[in-house]
Amino acid sequence: MSQDYKRAYTSMYLLNYHFVWIPRRRRPVLVGRVAERLKELILEKAGELKLEVLELAIQPDHVHLFVSAPPNLAPNQIMFRIKGYTARVLRREFPWLRKLPSMWTRAYFVSTAGNVSSETIRRYIEAQSTSA
Repeated sequence: MSQDYKRAYTSMYLLNYHFVWIPRRRRPVLVGRVAERLKELILEKAGELKLEVLELAIQPDHVHLFVSAPPNLAPNQIMFRIKGYTARVLRREFPWLRKLPSMWTRAYFVSTAGNVSSETIRRYIEAQSTSA
């Protein structure tokens, strides 16, 4: 896989981030309709933020998201916006999720990847989907 560099008005960039985050208390609540809706919400918010979703895997107790992002968005902003938006909507649409003190933990994992390791991360995330 070879991604092309992207251009903005004053910059040229290739910023890929691999995020992993978990529901509060690592509860396996991301199944069935909740998982489907979460995927829709992440893709919707990614579009608003001008992120290119390279890979997405939702497991019962964690989420992997691999995105290409513009340089004007820091990784913490990406997570803040995606986690905040998905938590609000999911807890409104699935009232039983309100039993958790919060939808997501405050913590998350993020790593950067360029062209060389992007395919490795993509294969890893795909393997997560098939192992569940």
